[in-house]
Amino acid sequence: MDSDGSVGHEPQTRSRNMMRHRGHVRFWNQGWRLSVSLVAVALVACSSQMRPGGSGGFQYASDAAAIKATLDTTAAGWNRGELPVYLSAYVDSSTAMGSTGLVRGVRGIEGQMRAGYWKTGRPLQMLSYDHLEIRPIGPNQAIVTGQYILTGAGVPNRTGWFTTIWVRVPPGGHPPTGWRMVHDHSS
Repeated sequence: MDSDGSVGHEPQTRSRNMMRHRGHVRFWNQGWRLSVSLVAVALVACSSQMRPGGSGGFQYASDAAAIKATLDTTAAGWNRGELPVYLSAYVDSSTAMGSTGLVRGVRGIEGQMRAGYWKTGRPLQMLSYDHLEIRPIGPNQAIVTGQYILTGAGVPNRTGWFTTIWVRVPPGGHPPTGWRMVHDHSS
């Protein structure tokens, strides 16, 4: 038995095994460093695309203002009883998730609204939004979260929370150019 407790290993064999092991560790460390470096480069590249005010991407101040203006338009249309104005924030292929499940297409969303809030041809309560948070998830995509509030008509206020996904529709696109919802999840 050797002084290190090993049995049957010649000193030359042990040092060769240690050299192989050290070579493997050196190779593994180089591969690990390369992987970490590539991930860091990818994160920096992605963050520069999504940074508020970053070049070529989401321009936070102007894009968030445009999304908020579109939401304000939806509330104004709702409050005037103009369902097409409210629906103008959605792309034709939008989806919505609510208490009745998934609804596909702006016409499906319209049907859901007419069967619920617009049973009498116009909503009874006034719509407003609060606690809005607009976050870019790409140069032409954003997630908007917030609270909708329905008030008035002598009935208790109704509130709920929503998460919407928005895309920037390019000039010449359909629906009209600007920020539009592709998904609405309201509770």
